[in-house]
Amino acid sequence: MRMSAAALKNHIRTFRVLADLTQEEIAQKAGVTRQTIIAIEKGNYTPSVQLALRLARTLGHPVEELFYEESE
Repeated sequence: MRMSAAALKNHIRTFRVLADLTQEEIAQKAGVTRQTIIAIEKGNYTPSVQLALRLARTLGHPVEELFYEESE
């Protein structure tokens, strides 16, 4: 049985804005570049599990609230 492909989407920008953090600030806290945060927010980059966990910890929300699959 083959599962259909699902695009990984996220709410990083929404939670970042609610936390009153700039892209640069969240990048520094998560240990990545601002360009990485931009790419994640735009959906152009899928973070590693480790980075997803760091972002969740930084934003104070579970990974499941930050990332979700959207069926194609």
